[in-house]
Amino acid sequence: MNAIEFGIIGGSGLYELAGVEDGQDVRVETPFGEPSAPYRVGRLSGRSVAFLPRHGVDHNLSPTCINYRANIFGFKKLGVRRLLSASAVGSMREGIAPRDIVLPDQFIDRTRHRPDTFFSDGVVAHVSMADPFCPQLSETAVAAAARVPVLLHKGGVYLCMEGPQFSTRAESVLYRAWDVAVIGMTNLQEARLAREAELCYLTLALVTDYDCWREGQAVDVREILDNLRHNAAHAAMILKGIVGALPRERTCNCGEALVHAILTAPAAIPRATREKLAPILAHRLPGA
Repeated sequence: MNAIEFGIIGGSGLYELAGVEDGQDVRVETPFGEPSAPYRVGRLSGRSVAFLPRHGVDHNLSPTCINYRANIFGFKKLGVRRLLSASAVGSMREGIAPRDIVLPDQFIDRTRHRPDTFFSDGVVAHVSMADPFCPQLSETAVAAAARVPVLLHKGGVYLCMEGPQFSTRAESVLYRAWDVAVIGMTNLQEARLAREAELCYLTLALVTDYDCWREGQAVDVREILDNLRHNAAHAAMILKGIVGALPRERTCNCGEALVHAILTAPAAIPRATREKLAPILAHRLPGA
């Protein structure tokens, strides 16, 4: 199979991607276990893509139980260099309404139970996460969203909580004091692992509710599901526009994330670890 140009991760409400042509399901084995589902490989806007529903086809994986390492490693094995995602979030600002879309530019981590690095078993690497989203993808997303009837908010902090429960009121008020824009449960691990794999990463944060910081208001799953269906159609249109508009050459530095990040001497890295992480490490280790 030829290398796939784009990976696309669908979140709650986006379990398949409209417009993918010549689609076929591809199972990918990884040293970290099984990905959330088979990858749906095909063509979108004339470009090769692989689509993966992060929660599984039947939404049977909670945010904590998603195998993020297997998902991202699988994209890397398929040859993907650019990774787009969509996910449901709650709004932490009055001016960001349900059914809007936010293009975050930063993260705060409030997760507790999730593996979020490929580098263990005798190899240490420290990649920069100062700017966790790809600037080239972000610029293209803004242009693509301008052609879709949706209000896009550019920039803002995405707070990634553990879940699967929603916030307490005290937590929600605290996060508001931190000036975050949206709250979600999935994207930070994807962004960290994508950076370690030298993939470009971007998320469309699809606003479904106002969390519970509003006086007398709580998160209503029925409201979320209704807004998800509305958001999913707009997200698919934006993703299709991004894929069709991006030039083939990357102008960002995402593909150089490991150049100075690996601290372990190459000769000290166990052979088994070299073999396990070959899709990520091989081109960065002399004599690999």
